[in-house]
Amino acid sequence: MRKIRVLLAKPGLDGHDRGAKVMAQAMKDAGLEVIYTGLHQTPEMIISAAVQEDVDAVALSVLSGAHMTLFRRVKDLMDQNGIGDRLLTGGGIIPADDMDKLHEMGVGKLFGPGSTTKEGVEYIVDWVTKNRIDKE
Repeated sequence: MRKIRVLLAKPGLDGHDRGAKVMAQAMKDAGLEVIYTGLHQTPEMIISAAVQEDVDAVALSVLSGAHMTLFRRVKDLMDQNGIGDRLLTGGGIIPADDMDKLHEMGVGKLFGPGSTTKEGVEYIVDWVTKNRIDKE
């Protein structure tokens, strides 16, 4: 089976990336291929990298409070660039009501404080396996 490719990004002005780095390592340890774009990425930069890298999933780490704007813009750009069939997921400080609204927009499961790296990795693997690999 081929490796699942995940682009992990820190959009916006948030400068706290420890959680993203921990998540990237957990994904690598589970056998996923991870492309980490680093801090201060615009949605356009994120989607450009996602298209170039032909990823199965885009994961955003958002702690700045701008999650509604950032996830919506990334989802719109994914659709506009022909990768709207890929998983958009992530985590951060996101209230449950906002998680529900984002899910209604087509964003996958989101992970907040208290979530384990294992939960996030298993979700990505399960989603990609069912929605991308099984359909190849």
